[in-house]
Amino acid sequence: MIIKNGAVFQEDGTFQVQDLYVENHKIVASEAEVTDKTVVDAAGLKVIPGLVDIHSHGAYGHDFSDADVEGLKTILKYEKSCGITSYCPTSMTLPKEELMRIFATLEGAKGVEGGAAVRGINMEGPFLDVNKKGAHLEEHIRKPDVGFFRDLNESCGNMVKLVTLAANVEGAMEFIDELHDETCISLGHTGADYETSAEAMRRGAHHVTHLYNAMMPLAHRDPGLIGAAADDSECMVELISDGLHIHPSVVRATFRIFGDERVVLISDSMMATGMENGTYELGGQEVTMKDRKATLKNGTLAGSATNLFDCMRMAVSFGIPLGTAIFAATRNPAKSIGIYDEVGSLSVGKEADILLVTDELELRQVI
Repeated sequence: MIIKNGAVFQEDGTFQVQDLYVENHKIVASEAEVTDKTVVDAAGLKVIPGLVDIHSHGAYGHDFSDADVEGLKTILKYEKSCGITSYCPTSMTLPKEELMRIFATLEGAKGVEGGAAVRGINMEGPFLDVNKKGAHLEEHIRKPDVGFFRDLNESCGNMVKLVTLAANVEGAMEFIDELHDETCISLGHTGADYETSAEAMRRGAHHVTHLYNAMMPLAHRDPGLIGAAADDSECMVELISDGLHIHPSVVRATFRIFGDERVVLISDSMMATGMENGTYELGGQEVTMKDRKATLKNGTLAGSATNLFDCMRMAVSFGIPLGTAIFAATRNPAKSIGIYDEVGSLSVGKEADILLVTDELELRQVI
């Protein structure tokens, strides 16, 4: 395949009109390497990498934690139709046996036709702070346990790319010491102060789960996890830019604080995404979704009902420069889980995960 005349997003954040050459779903250097000479005319369109969502619980009426292979396939097809070509299904705080069943569904959903590629699992819980549990069930929260994590990770072929950890709970530092070279440890759902968070980062936890949500606020004498993340030049922070979780002013401030390379846009989507208003479920709890706002009975936000493509569009509408927003939904998440050599940009040798969009970020085609 040859994609001609499009304004192609470059690794330096600019757009350049050029042709892209695709062979066996890989980007190649020249037309001479292409056997299928089908031409896609992208004149007047922008050509950007497929999006990478590393934090999403579900969509289109299904949840990863349902432990349903067909449901996961439906999620993956919905995600790809929305321009998300790489995906990390995300679990909730549940007993070990249930997590084993959930993680086992990955095998049956691999390579689903017309679906996003599963690049790993995001294990959000159960090693959380009960005081910052959010939509997670307190009864299943437990202390950090290296053996528990390794059993689960081995059961799915070491596919756990992220695990959320509350830095202020007993055993957290030892967990980081033991596992920081095996997976990305993300700090979140925690009441940790600045000093505790900074120590966790010094030990190797360089990621934050949905910044601002389920943590202490940034205060001028008690900056907490947010302040520690700002001070750690290696730390990447997830941001839910759905217009509900975080005020547009704070979205803009976050990019000013963390720059172009450390903000990772996520959807944190749940099964109501892509669905009508109604009652749904997340981690065994009833969730009501109305006009994209998903809440538990007590009013707690329970994930989002917005996919990553729309979160990226919304970030741009808040005043985030287009290139910066694209990086935050492609390159940065890919780097955060160690797959940037495969996806996240339109470079020769990478997967040909390609989106054709208008100047207004209307999705025209997913390749």
